[in-house]
Amino acid sequence: MYDPSQLRTFLAVAQTLSFTRAARRLGLRQSTVSQHVRRLEDATGRQLFSRDTHSVELTEDGEAMLGFARRILAVHEQAAAFFTGTRLRGRLRFGASEDFVLTRLPEILEGFRHAHPEVDLELTVELSGTLHELLAAGKLDLVLAKRRPQDPRGELVWHDRLVWIGAERLRLDPDRPVPLIVYPPPGITRALALDALQRQGRPWRIACTSGSLNGLVAAARAGLGVMAHSRGFVPPGLVRVPDRFGLPELGQVDFVLVPGQRRPTDPGTAGAADALSTAILAAGDRLHRP
Repeated sequence: MYDPSQLRTFLAVAQTLSFTRAARRLGLRQSTVSQHVRRLEDATGRQLFSRDTHSVELTEDGEAMLGFARRILAVHEQAAAFFTGTRLRGRLRFGASEDFVLTRLPEILEGFRHAHPEVDLELTVELSGTLHELLAAGKLDLVLAKRRPQDPRGELVWHDRLVWIGAERLRLDPDRPVPLIVYPPPGITRALALDALQRQGRPWRIACTSGSLNGLVAAARAGLGVMAHSRGFVPPGLVRVPDRFGLPELGQVDFVLVPGQRRPTDPGTAGAADALSTAILAAGDRLHRP
């Protein structure tokens, strides 16, 4: 009843909330993306997106379709792998940024391990900046992380805004430097936060530094200061800092999948990296939804 190519297009639009970005991800024309979504809506008899010239949002029926689309595509790929007799083998060194510590990434990785039990998956959790350095040094095969500003590399998983967050009871004194809770260098979010404050001319001080997201969250919950964070990843117990405190806009951030250099001595790596990329792209919306 539902065409897999249309379901893949639907997922790409749902994750990026943009027909243009979905077209770039899939290598399709924007008109083709619109056609796939329209045909899927015709097949379901429901409107899956509410859209105007400025925004794209999932409808209630679109939210329901997310789960169905993921399961249909997963079964489709399992059947294709079974009947083609292909089984992936090899070692895959996968790096995920600290942003994903408190998300449902483990569920996606568990599904990948179940589908490909003969792939040895090695997971490295680090700052986005550090992961990009490890990838460039040939120490990782695939990275899921923030993209550096003006860096065109990587396949977009989704586009998000950075926001200031802190404890609900936190109050900022406009006459004192902003207390910051930050990752150490080369954290990408850290650099964006400091740049935004410097452009505004707002004084700041480092109240807490930690290489662990759990450490940063604990400091923020204790009311030590504010931290810059993806809007889709706000941890429990923290809230967005109200606009009345006058903190600068932080801008947008892209979360991308970046493959490393293929190692000719390990041909299984390329197939495993492609399979994990497909799994993350198919279920990427689960990373930043409750």
